Amino acid sequence: MLFRLSLLCRAKPIVFHPPQTSAATFSRVFSTKMATQKITDWVAPDDKSGEFKRPQSQMRNFIQKGGEFPPEKGRYHLYVSYACPWAHRVLIVRQLKGLEDIIPYTSVHWHMQAKGWRFATPEDKDAPGENVVPDPVEGHEKFTHLRDIYFAVDPDYQGRFTVPTLFDKKTGKIVNNESSEIIRMFYTQFDDLLSPQYKAIDLFPANLQSQIEATNVWTYDNINNGVYKSGFATTQEAYEKAVLTLFSSLDRVEKHLAESEGPFYYGGKVTEADVRLYTTIVRFDVVYVQHFKTNIRDIRSGYPHIHKWLRHLYWNVPAFKNTTEFTHIKDHYTKSHTNINPKSITPVGPEPPILREDEEVPAVKYALALLGKK
Repeated sequence: MLFRLSLLCRAKPIVFHPPQTSAATFSRVFSTKMATQKITDWVAPDDKSGEFKRPQSQMRNFIQKGGEFPPEKGRYHLYVSYACPWAHRVLIVRQLKGLEDIIPYTSVHWHMQAKGWRFATPEDKDAPGENVVPDPVEGHEKFTHLRDIYFAVDPDYQGRFTVPTLFDKKTGKIVNNESSEIIRMFYTQFDDLLSPQYKAIDLFPANLQSQIEATNVWTYDNINNGVYKSGFATTQEAYEKAVLTLFSSLDRVEKHLAESEGPFYYGGKVTEADVRLYTTIVRFDVVYVQHFKTNIRDIRSGYPHIHKWLRHLYWNVPAFKNTTEFTHIKDHYTKSHTNINPKSITPVGPEPPILREDEEVPAVKYALALLGKK
């Protein structure tokens, strides 16, 4: 079977065998398998459609009481990238639910090259943020890349090495690497270990579940993944199809927020809908407009209600601001995607990366001043 790897940010349990081979051996295995597939082939070279098609995550186990993976403090380790919007979802929920002392995490370095996501080294001075360090898990001392964990679990692994990755230190198994499922675990499965304050936080309330699920479908396909479909397209037709669908869906979000009570997506409390949309929108002006050519409009001047919603989350809900690292976001996309940006030049702007709630771009400020004079 052809080994196909997609190293974008995102089963049968895989049994951990304590590594008896070196990282160099893992590299030889990996290099052999990668001979027919380049990491930068976001669209398969023989795909005439030119459309980016995201593969499914493969690790799909669940943390639950009485199951193989019960909720326990300190048992699980979370691997993320601050650059990745899928991993960012999990970091936000982890903080919203007060799981900081229960589930530790490590962020990889933002620079993704031929071997995929790598861990930071003591020499790295260009990757700010908490827990951007070498892999701290016992037994992983020689691991330099996220893929080393997957190959230690199974030397013949033929899937994706993605973030987020939720790892069980007790059994040495990878529990899950699908962000939409990890956040659902975090909603309730650790509640018995939490204080009443955090146990009461409900990001998927029963009265809104059907609406959130319906919103998730088109938000994921057209917006979260839509920016990647636009940016990784290899034909004009594929690009235009994706980018027009993306902006039609942003128009739909704008209309919803204009008509809702706010300040959150579904009223007065944060829900999953806010988490899943935020991680794309906070990257939109900073990266996607120029890097992925999603430039019909930007958020700060083209979508006033989305812009208001975005800034409210960032400036008023610490879990959103605290987990947003703009250096990782900008440098990862612009310096890792050399098929799009061969010289790895990172644009200086926009500055600031996010505006204060009382701040507007000059054109909007001027328009508001004109309205005030009428």
